[in-house]
Amino acid sequence: MPSYAIGLDYGTNSCRSLIVDLETGRELSSAVFPYPSGVQGIITDPSDPHVARQNPQDYLDGCEYIIREALAGAANTEPTFKPEEVVAIGVDTTGSTIIPVDESGNPIASRFSDNQDALVWLWKDHTAYAEAEQITKLAQEMRPEYLAKCGGTYSSEWWWAKILHLKNNSPDVFDAAFSFVEHCDWLPAVLSGNTDPLALKRSICSAGHKAMYNKAWGGLPDKEFLTALDPAFADLRDRLFEEAYPSDTPAGTLCEEWAAKLGLPAGITIGVGAFDCHMGAVGAGVKTGTLVKVLGTSTCDITVAQPDVADVPGLCGQVDSSVVPGLIGVEAGQSAVGDIFLWMANHLVPDSYGDSLDAKFQAMGKMIAALKPGQTGLLALDWNNGNRTILTDVRLTGILLGQTLHTQAHEVYRAYIEATAFGALTIIKRMEEFNVSVDEVVCTGGLSLKNDTLMQIYADVLDRPMKVSASEQTCALGAAMLAAVAAGHDTLTNLQERIVSYSDRVYHPNPESVTVYGKIYMLYRTLHDAFGKTDWSGSMDHVMKELLDIRDKES
Repeated sequence: MPSYAIGLDYGTNSCRSLIVDLETGRELSSAVFPYPSGVQGIITDPSDPHVARQNPQDYLDGCEYIIREALAGAANTEPTFKPEEVVAIGVDTTGSTIIPVDESGNPIASRFSDNQDALVWLWKDHTAYAEAEQITKLAQEMRPEYLAKCGGTYSSEWWWAKILHLKNNSPDVFDAAFSFVEHCDWLPAVLSGNTDPLALKRSICSAGHKAMYNKAWGGLPDKEFLTALDPAFADLRDRLFEEAYPSDTPAGTLCEEWAAKLGLPAGITIGVGAFDCHMGAVGAGVKTGTLVKVLGTSTCDITVAQPDVADVPGLCGQVDSSVVPGLIGVEAGQSAVGDIFLWMANHLVPDSYGDSLDAKFQAMGKMIAALKPGQTGLLALDWNNGNRTILTDVRLTGILLGQTLHTQAHEVYRAYIEATAFGALTIIKRMEEFNVSVDEVVCTGGLSLKNDTLMQIYADVLDRPMKVSASEQTCALGAAMLAAVAAGHDTLTNLQERIVSYSDRVYHPNPESVTVYGKIYMLYRTLHDAFGKTDWSGSMDHVMKELLDIRDKES
């Protein structure tokens, strides 16, 4: 009898579903639901570019739509398919994406229709940068071990910083919230029919990477530390959680109410949720020595290491069982990649390149493919949305160096692609400094499937083979597989061996390009350290001249 699992992937602008055959890996169907609120699902504030919120109702409406549509699609693809053959549902979401909830676990947003602070705080909300600095400073003084597991710096994208900013900015909303729940924990609780904030199962992925949870110090930060941060936080700790669980654990089973809404039988296992990129790494076959890059508007770099791995400064986190149960999940990433290219196409590329975004990107793609490394004479820093790794500073900004009166838009486009590749290499080099091996890179996400030139540039800059996941939905695929493990269907190792596959094309480094990019990367690191590190000292007078020398040689 066939068995299927459903993976639900909640992204920044939309959510999507995937139904996968657990025996063959065949992906039967999928459906997408763009969030209707705000602009492309994001509620912003014109007076503050750091604000990024969402409407929790979009998540619920989307869940019903994408599952029902996927079930209908599966029946069309495979006439023998039956909803009763679905054994598990897995959920991944963005994070840290925080929902203020009442005592029953219901979002309080509807009670504050005129206050954005009561909405969901999306991962890319950076309003809490001052609070993140406060947390980092306090932890350096009181609990340096807290910072050791999250790279040495606490981020404005994360749990405690956002809640503290909410309290500082809207104390009435903070007082109205009984508790706070990560999106990846809330949706499985909703589907299971138990949203009690004190009883629902929290993910070790969200807790460990964003909320400074670690069993070594008893779970969440202790009350002495939280009191020093804000006296109200000591009381809040009692309204949060004591345990966190990996995603091979059941969060519950599908309740009668949601079974009726979705057209599925009640009792299906709901797996503990996790963040999208961590699930995506599982869906792309992550293992020790393999780094999975989720290439999208931003990037998330995920690998796994043995339990005795040293703490790596500058990374986003190292958490036991946050990716693969039993191994340390190692997370890094870049705050803007696809976002940079989209910004450029919208604001800098003239209409002569095309009358639509797709036309502009196609035109630029053809032109940059003809260029050699270093031929543009340009060098950029990929910090247009701050630096997530290894500097962890949201107040850093981008730079474009070397432009002249002859510089053209497609040359700038290539320079930004190269900049994001240099940022990726900086992350890998930091991992290797602390014995986290990266032998190959597997990419997933839209950019890896659509942009051959970008992938070849990455292979040349990283000097490693670049593989591409055959599935376009590795996040949902990983969520489905881990939920199947939670249901007792099979082991994760067996599922990955049967289901995970890669595109036939592998991008191999070009030795000549590797040599040129090695020289340019040294100039990138000069800019990176000069603008990003407080203890840097040196000179930058050589950077422009060396760029010109490389350009002249490669032209």
